[in-house]
Amino acid sequence: MFILKRQDVEITGIQHPKTGQQIPILNYQGQTFRLINVFSAQQADEARAFWRDLTDNRGKACVLLEETDRYSVWGKIRLDQLTDDAHGGVAAAPLYTQACILMLQAVFFDIEDLLGNRQASSFEKDIAETFKKWRFPQAESPDAVNQLLNMDPLGGAQVPSWQEHHLNTLLQELYRLGKAYFGNTSFVERALDILEDMPAAERKQFRDWLGQSPLGEMWSLS
Repeated sequence: MFILKRQDVEITGIQHPKTGQQIPILNYQGQTFRLINVFSAQQADEARAFWRDLTDNRGKACVLLEETDRYSVWGKIRLDQLTDDAHGGVAAAPLYTQACILMLQAVFFDIEDLLGNRQASSFEKDIAETFKKWRFPQAESPDAVNQLLNMDPLGGAQVPSWQEHHLNTLLQELYRLGKAYFGNTSFVERALDILEDMPAAERKQFRDWLGQSPLGEMWSLS
């Protein structure tokens, strides 16, 4: 339908009438669009192919938003008819969220151990900004972010009800920040090692999901 730049659109958020979650909404020339998927800056071809498949083959009214650090695909909606649908209205499997929080914590503590408290504090602020920008539910305040960084996601603590596009965004930003702080990708192996704390079946399920996601190549040891 359209390929747009960030300056062409306004991104706001609304509260889902059923779940209460904050949902990112793109506004363009009086039309509203809901986030479907996020791709890294290196995945321009994949993003365009995904967008073309939705528009040309499935008849969806979608826009492709090009930004300096990412591509995102948004599907047209009417706000007065907002309901859970197949494009992200349903929360991701809790084990996926648990695994992503573990990886976030691994990178955070890695920075704290190797680079010091000042860098760890800076990283925490950067992650908080990501959560704020992309309207992550239950991560709106500094206290909520601090709790995520220190909770035990496998010990019975309730993890946020995030959707898969939230997890894709988190993993993309986590990779970008990790590379910026360390200057290389050495953190990837250590972040994946933390998944050994998960039950084997759940770990395999998450790794399979991650391998099939737009960010699978980033978070790979091969």
